[in-house]
Amino acid sequence: MSLSQEYFDSLNETIKNAQESQKETVEKAALICAESLIGGGYLYTFGTGHSHLLAEEIFYRAGGLVRVFPIEDDALMLHTGASRSSKIERVAGFATILLNDTPAKAGDVLFVFSNSGRNTMPVEIALSAKEKGMKTICITSLKHAATVSSRHPSGKKLSEVCDVVLDNCGLPGDGAVKLGELQMGATSTVIGAMLLQAIVCRTAELIASRGIEPEIFQSANIDGGDQKNAAYLKKYKKEINIL
Repeated sequence: MSLSQEYFDSLNETIKNAQESQKETVEKAALICAESLIGGGYLYTFGTGHSHLLAEEIFYRAGGLVRVFPIEDDALMLHTGASRSSKIERVAGFATILLNDTPAKAGDVLFVFSNSGRNTMPVEIALSAKEKGMKTICITSLKHAATVSSRHPSGKKLSEVCDVVLDNCGLPGDGAVKLGELQMGATSTVIGAMLLQAIVCRTAELIASRGIEPEIFQSANIDGGDQKNAAYLKKYKKEINIL
């Protein structure tokens, strides 16, 4: 069997595992998001390194919820210094500054993404959000977290500080296959995106069940999409300043 097929098979197994094991937590997360949005709240997202991909996954997305605000900084992404970003995500104090630079408030929701859940910034921003009265939801690998110690001063990992914890069911090291002793084939982004999109769909369904039309971006590449999105941009551009 080729490694590509082995990866497909492993990924499909992980998808099934996550689908079955995370049903209840997806429901809990969607309920929290729906209550927040119905009450006028916003959904904030945060991740460092490759986890910033998940912070963007549900932002300004065709078929996605409108009131989503990713918290991003060039220093924590990869395009201005990949190895440097790994060092910065271990620095205390920065995450709180980033959160305080947003309009985040009590009643809002913060999603935090970190496969290991051990680094300082993901834990710090979750704790800072809770101090503001926000609900916190994370997607992490519980198997990976169980094999490492925390780098946060509290000694806690992300899964230990969030209100809702979604497990991406990935392996330590985020590799589904091996080439000799080399671990390859990341699954965290695929599964994380799947769980997020499931939460978005269920959140919209819960909002609609209250007789409220959920605010959903449409594709700019379908007829009428630009016009519908323009109304949302006008309404929320001031609050979500990166729209």
